[in-house]
Amino acid sequence: MGVWEFILRGGGRRFLKRKGSDAGEAGRALEELRSSLYNEFHTSEGAKRQQQKFCGPGVALSFNFVVSVGIIMANKMVMGTVGFNFPVALSLIHYVAAWVLMAVLRALYLIPTAPPSKSTPFSSLFALGAVMSFSTGLANISLKHNSVGFYQMAKIAVTPTIVAAEFILFQKSVSLRKVITLVIVSFGVAVATVTDLEFNFFGACVAVAWIIPSAVNKILWSNLQQSGNWTALALMWKTTPITIFFFLVLMPLMDPPGLLSFNWNVKNSCAIMISALLGFLLQWSGALALGATSALSHVVLGQFKTIVIMLSGFLVFNSDPGLTSLYGAVVALGGMSIYTYLGLKESTTGAKRIPSTSRQSSHSLKSKVIPVGEKPETRPMDSV
Repeated sequence: MGVWEFILRGGGRRFLKRKGSDAGEAGRALEELRSSLYNEFHTSEGAKRQQQKFCGPGVALSFNFVVSVGIIMANKMVMGTVGFNFPVALSLIHYVAAWVLMAVLRALYLIPTAPPSKSTPFSSLFALGAVMSFSTGLANISLKHNSVGFYQMAKIAVTPTIVAAEFILFQKSVSLRKVITLVIVSFGVAVATVTDLEFNFFGACVAVAWIIPSAVNKILWSNLQQSGNWTALALMWKTTPITIFFFLVLMPLMDPPGLLSFNWNVKNSCAIMISALLGFLLQWSGALALGATSALSHVVLGQFKTIVIMLSGFLVFNSDPGLTSLYGAVVALGGMSIYTYLGLKESTTGAKRIPSTSRQSSHSLKSKVIPVGEKPETRPMDSV
């Protein structure tokens, strides 16, 4: 009878109400968890935070380094063993394969949402897609018509171009110590790799025309990711169709005829598709590195890759680059080490400066709190 009396007196209603309240609280907690996960993985702001959390500068640069070495070997196989001598068409295949892979990722909801269109005008995305196509296409054409030494000299010229362009476009200056370090790195790379400067007039014009698009390409990639909430994949998804369009325009102008008559057997097609897959990974890793560091750091990484490949040939395959080249490699590696140290020191100084600023602002807010019952001061505040 005690149970029935409890129910009749309203205890059952209170029990059911408490159970319903618990269920409501659990439902709200589950909804908050789902909303939090959605914000962290499917919005531009959350995806940007996740990219910064799991893909810092060290991871991004290492990823880009490994993929770059792999695609050099793959492209050597495609251009040499397979005989696919169509550089712009190869770049077009790379970006078409990247666009297909990203379409699959987008269908699986693995590409984050892009930031609002108001934050990034279409003209910026169009400019990025255009300079990307010219940078990649002209680089392959320059490598085809020039010697490796002249091609490497053109790559070294990208460094001062980036410094000048960032100062003109964004009033971004580089410290004197970094400028001296970059000069040492460029000098060492030149001594280590520039063994011959054979070129023709057309190849020289292509190499000079490639320098500015290459520098602007790196600057735009870094600036859009660091100033906005763009992730690497989201920005690639937006700009790849524009790049493909410009490759379609450049291909009949720059490539020799005979693409359709190429021997598209299984072996050759597989080699080209492996190169295309590595091309997608190279584009992704390069975008991650530019988003995590800067355009200058990415250029220094490219020069580091060149030196490592040369030293690997000397240590592993017993190649003989010459004593002068080895001295240049040592100088370049020393300059790169100093540049990395200066970059880490600047980032540490900036990180320490932010908490001190926040403490000062917090102290000023506390000093402005008026206790209850006191009248605010009527004297004017000093201007800051």
